[in-house]
Amino acid sequence: MGDLQTALDALGRGDIIVITGDRLRGGDIDFCTPASMITPDKINFMARYGRGLICLTMTSERAVSLGIALMNPTAHNQTGRPFGNSIEATDGITTGISAADRARTVEMAVKPGATAGDLVSPGHVFPLIARTEGTSVRMSAVEGSIELCRLAGVGDAAVICSIMRDDGEMARLNDIEEMIDEHGLTVANIGDITT
Repeated sequence: MGDLQTALDALGRGDIIVITGDRLRGGDIDFCTPASMITPDKINFMARYGRGLICLTMTSERAVSLGIALMNPTAHNQTGRPFGNSIEATDGITTGISAADRARTVEMAVKPGATAGDLVSPGHVFPLIARTEGTSVRMSAVEGSIELCRLAGVGDAAVICSIMRDDGEMARLNDIEEMIDEHGLTVANIGDITT
């Protein structure tokens, strides 16, 4: 399946990889690809084979520059999941939910010089805002995906999607071995990242 460097090489090419090691979600696994290299085909692959929520992970600095606030910034009734308000590109989309439209929204959110004026809310892309300290304080797919993309030299934002089995339960690596082989996917454990 590959080691960390193999996964970084894959991300450097803009490929989709599988990430494991999220200590906050009981063994759930995710697809991950660089937001800077997103395409409609990659969104469609995640929707088809992942089936979970497709999210854009970003730094807190990027979220601030785009005017994206946490949905629940208080401790009251807090899940601990750092969701920002959902977004959509201001222009260049139709209904917002198609793979092409969601890829367009991601492109607009991570383009150099992007501002709050490039996006509207609510929308069909769900930002997840990382802790500044990264995986050293929060070992999750959010921080891990950003650090992996940084290490691969492809920016500081990622598109991730949790992976479900055919029966709707959350997948584990042994559930998707055939898919990994079929599509030549690489697996990275975010616990292997040194910060």
